[in-house]
Amino acid sequence: MVLQLLEKRRLVVYFPAVHIFASIAKRFICPSYLRIVTRAHRTNSPMDKVYFRNDSHSEELHITFRYVNADLKLDREFNFSRRMSEKVEDVLTRIRGNIEKEIFKKAKKGKNKSLPQESELLPKPFVDGKIEFLRGEQKLVDITFIDMLGDTTDSLNLKILDRNFQVVINQPWVVNLAMPTNILAGFTVYPAKLEMQFAEKSYCKGSWFKARMATSGNLKQVKVWSYCGDGLSYNTCNEDVDYFLKLVLIPGNSQGQFGPPVEQISKREVQVGPGPCPFEMRHCFTKQRLRGNSWRIVSYNILADLYADTDYSRTHLFPYCPAYALKADYRKQLIMKEILGYNADIICLQEVDVKFFNFDLQHILEDDQQAFKGLLAQKGICGEGVATFYNVKRFDLLETRNFNIGENIRVLSIFRDLWQKIQTNEKLAERICDRSTTLQLTLLKMKECEYYLLVANTHLYFHPDADHIRLLQFGLSMLYIEDMYAKLIIQLNLNEENRLAVVFSGDFNSVPECGIFRLMTEGFVEDDFIDWRSNPEEALAGVSLKQSFRMQSACGTPQYTNFTHAFAACLDYIFYQSDRLDVEQVVPLPALEELKSHIAIPSVVFPSDHVALVADLRFKLISQNDKTPYIKASAVGGQPGLLGSTTGIVCCLRSITVFRPGPKAPLDTASPEASSLDVWFASVVAKQSILVLFERLTYPAIIM
Repeated sequence: MVLQLLEKRRLVVYFPAVHIFASIAKRFICPSYLRIVTRAHRTNSPMDKVYFRNDSHSEELHITFRYVNADLKLDREFNFSRRMSEKVEDVLTRIRGNIEKEIFKKAKKGKNKSLPQESELLPKPFVDGKIEFLRGEQKLVDITFIDMLGDTTDSLNLKILDRNFQVVINQPWVVNLAMPTNILAGFTVYPAKLEMQFAEKSYCKGSWFKARMATSGNLKQVKVWSYCGDGLSYNTCNEDVDYFLKLVLIPGNSQGQFGPPVEQISKREVQVGPGPCPFEMRHCFTKQRLRGNSWRIVSYNILADLYADTDYSRTHLFPYCPAYALKADYRKQLIMKEILGYNADIICLQEVDVKFFNFDLQHILEDDQQAFKGLLAQKGICGEGVATFYNVKRFDLLETRNFNIGENIRVLSIFRDLWQKIQTNEKLAERICDRSTTLQLTLLKMKECEYYLLVANTHLYFHPDADHIRLLQFGLSMLYIEDMYAKLIIQLNLNEENRLAVVFSGDFNSVPECGIFRLMTEGFVEDDFIDWRSNPEEALAGVSLKQSFRMQSACGTPQYTNFTHAFAACLDYIFYQSDRLDVEQVVPLPALEELKSHIAIPSVVFPSDHVALVADLRFKLISQNDKTPYIKASAVGGQPGLLGSTTGIVCCLRSITVFRPGPKAPLDTASPEASSLDVWFASVVAKQSILVLFERLTYPAIIM
């Protein structure tokens, strides 16, 4: 009836997309397979298309169209979720009913008496020819959507009154687009949530605009939006403060298809940023990306949102930090800017929220410009885990493993001897097996040379009385790594083992005086070590640990890598295989004054309660074809690459030499090819970002 009246009045009816309020969905929708989806974004679909979406692995069929009636001021997007096995007539009936109810709602609201009241409508099917599916001129009846879409969608149309609308199947589509609630000037803004179907981010097109609030207080009445830039992210500036931002996104795919554009406006204006952050000073040492045999690694516990933004964290853990600075939308802007500024090749993160990994880290780090690939190892059913990102321009991924220590300690043969000793203490055995601690292993091959890296990343158990648990977790991890390493030497057919090196980074929740640091740097922890008695009821006797790698801490033992009002210590490390790798640079850590500037961290300028460790490493072994010279230097009282450790103390260089060793030449002895070099040498006082030394030196010998 309604469509007959519309036809007589020659009202325009067409299909594409916009927002429908939840109240409408509740009022008018009751069939179990039908729903009108509420969206935060606005879809600007072409007016001559009806969009069908069906995943080949699912029975569900999504139908989306837009109904516009200028006279009734009706502009609504309808989304129907149906089954592929349903008859097309059932769907046409549902479409008719929902359109008519929307029309009468508008008519009643506008007191339009030219249309009959809703009560006058009878629940009868459409008059033939008013709404139907056509293939060419043939009307499709008594068939399912499986039959209709099975062969081809060519010439398939949905006819409404006297107009035909093309049926489009599985075009790129934005399912969900949301903007962050907090946007700071001087940081990168990107969608807080972006979910798509049949689309690939690298083929999507985004454009950013800004505008001030209209005098009416309604953003929909803003007529002019100023263009800001293109891309899926935008770097805000001070000129954007007090402006709302709008993102217009066109989904695309590798087949050259583009779906309907969607737009989303920020809920709040751009806010003034926190000012200079200490990590920006650290970026002065990482402006250039590395190449050749050198690579930069970052290890960073970024503080999971599920631990940061809680009542307990606000009142007990971090009461000194403003509540807004503990919010995810605030902290993630600082985290992303900090990580990007390090220009790293490998990034090992701990306490990574699954949502933060999916919608933030991957969105920014895996774009074409940054060129990272991320791997997440979730800790059991916990909402966070550890993540490793590697630059695909520099590395090929050969293998990755996520290893839950508690689940495997009883089943793997390599743990049998140690497990037999652990299980004699029932409380200890139960406690260590119940932990969700995960070891992530990533095997990478450098693209610029024939070198391999086995990168380990973990976050050990935190409890204060659990030094013995952490030491066992670490010992088990090293047993697993040693077993994998030995197999890789054979698998990769490496005649020279120096081409494979191990790097183990993470938050170990262990100070340098504990057994983990001793095991790594000295290779052995005796059976009477104090860690075994950290919990008297779970004390271990007759257990010692050893590991066969020559490992050192790339960043040494800083005074603090974790700094809160209740606890501060060195808990994080980047352990590296010192007979295979050299440390070229350690990026200085923030000064104590910076950590205390807001009592402790996290704060408005520190997004986590930990600080990032950043080191530049280089393979010792250089192939015969690579004659690129490099510098080896040592400082009095320090280790290579660490020139001093106290603010204001000038460190005296003992040596500087350039040499070109052959493939088997040891790097810690003078090479026949070594030659003296007159060079300006610059380095930085380790641990404090204050003093930069410039020394003009000429020495012919290597002094280690």
